Amino acid sequence: MTQMMDILLCAIVAVLFIMSVILLFGKGGFLIAGYNTASKEEKAKYDEPKLCRTMGAGLLSISIASGISVYFYFLNYPPKYYIFTSAVIVISVVVMLVLGNTAYCKKQ
Repeated sequence: MTQMMDILLCAIVAVLFIMSVILLFGKGGFLIAGYNTASKEEKAKYDEPKLCRTMGAGLLSISIASGISVYFYFLNYPPKYYIFTSAVIVISVVVMLVLGNTAYCKKQ
């Protein structure tokens, strides 16, 4: 059971990393929740490559923090070490939401 959980944790981090690379290239708008279901008029308000790169950068920081958490898990670190990686994930999500929903990613 533990070996399966280890594989699953590594697979999740790998999928997050792959998705972040796709988004960093400005592709993969279909991966962004809310954007992929928006109408054509709503999508026209956003600069899709810029939005993808913004979400990709945020997802990259989340995948790196998740990878560090998995590394801590493998080394049996005490829970206090997870506070840093959890803070990075929360900050990344907040920054992604703010930048994605403001003039930064909207067309001028």
